[in-house]
Amino acid sequence: MRKREGLRLISYLFMVVLLVYVTVYMPTPYIIYQPGSADEVKPMLSVPDGDHQEKGSFMMTTVSASYANLVMLIASAFNPNAEIDQKESRLGDKSEDEYAAEQVYLMSDSQSSAMEAAYHEAHITYSIVPQYLFIFSTPEGDEARKNFKPGDRLSEVDGKPMTDSESLSKLLKTKKVGDQVNVKLIRGGQTLEERVKLIELKDKDTNQTRPGLGVTIATMQRVEAKDPGLQVNFENTRVGGPSAGLMFTMEIYNQLTDGDLTKGYQVAGTGTIDKDGKVGPIGGVQHKIVAADRKHAEIFFVPKDNYAEAKAKADKIKTGMKLVPVNTLEDAITYMNGLKAKS
Repeated sequence: MRKREGLRLISYLFMVVLLVYVTVYMPTPYIIYQPGSADEVKPMLSVPDGDHQEKGSFMMTTVSASYANLVMLIASAFNPNAEIDQKESRLGDKSEDEYAAEQVYLMSDSQSSAMEAAYHEAHITYSIVPQYLFIFSTPEGDEARKNFKPGDRLSEVDGKPMTDSESLSKLLKTKKVGDQVNVKLIRGGQTLEERVKLIELKDKDTNQTRPGLGVTIATMQRVEAKDPGLQVNFENTRVGGPSAGLMFTMEIYNQLTDGDLTKGYQVAGTGTIDKDGKVGPIGGVQHKIVAADRKHAEIFFVPKDNYAEAKAKADKIKTGMKLVPVNTLEDAITYMNGLKAKS
């Protein structure tokens, strides 16, 4: 009798553990997109000698993306703002770590472009200073994956600073396949030193081989104003991707120039930006419209290429926000300058 009860208890516990695993921990090939947040940009950046007076605010908008478990998939079926998609449509041939590292780089690049666009519009002299090499991925085999991780900062090779890809290429030209080099990395705020064996890489265009580290890299740069008092300093935004570029630029420009460009309005928006002030389209605009509406935004800047989709969602949720399509930074600034300040 006791033996039977013990077996029943074990069976019961096994079923509970199995159920929890299947519903909560078992991975699925799906990802769920939902409205994220609409966050004020001002706390994310500062200009020492800038004009910090704002009665309103500029807000960046985000999309929440979650790798789905079974419970989340069931819940999303009852959420009109949730969108289920295949995980591979987001990741492509990248791992989750590689995708995350790419988003960090795109955010940094977006901030640099926002600074350049704002400095250009405000007629402020600046220069570009390369800082370090950022590792996207390790596609070239086990040797690279053993020493490097996506998101690593490559600061030195054989004691020489690596500020850009040109400095790395110049050093590797003096080496041959099989040579070992001392590499200094920064990972999660900690400095690491690795002894790395150079592997053979083949140039896709010329078919020629050369020694390399076996990683995909990009140069991280700093945009420096000639006047230190007008230097833009970013805090950690804790989000990735390039789509906050326009709203970063609006906030930077507002601090660099006299007067309050917000005019007392709650202004949300989205859109990539390049150094010339061109605004580019983004993904997930329908979710960003909902996020901005929840934060009671009064104006929403949207890239012209995304306007139709944004308008359809805005009409569906019956928002009172004014949608403003823009092609350039100047379009957005001109619109704000044309508004009467709120009393």
